[in-house]
Amino acid sequence: MPFWKSPAFIIIGAQLLFSISDVIGARAMKAQGFTPAAFFTWWFLTYTVIRQIAVFGQLYIYSAMELGRTVALFGAGSIIIGNVMGFLLFKEVMNLPTYVGVTLAICAFLALALLPAGVKP
Repeated sequence: MPFWKSPAFIIIGAQLLFSISDVIGARAMKAQGFTPAAFFTWWFLTYTVIRQIAVFGQLYIYSAMELGRTVALFGAGSIIIGNVMGFLLFKEVMNLPTYVGVTLAICAFLALALLPAGVKP
């Protein structure tokens, strides 16, 4: 199977797109405020298109894997990507228990992504 069809690759890609759009939205909302005019701008169109592409990836994964495993992978992926983006883009530094939790999320993601799913009934 090509790597771009790998569930882990698609989940990470979709989560990256969701996170990128979150950064765009957060910055725009802080700059413009939550007003009706803010939603009739180029940033909101870009935000919406990016999120829609991410939703296609999410729906593809839902069609290929069982729901419980999929939701856990998206959750762990969100924790990992959110923390990496916070560290790299916003220079956020957290305490040791938070890093332990993120490390456990990474281990959970790897276990769910790489271990066999088991037998379907």
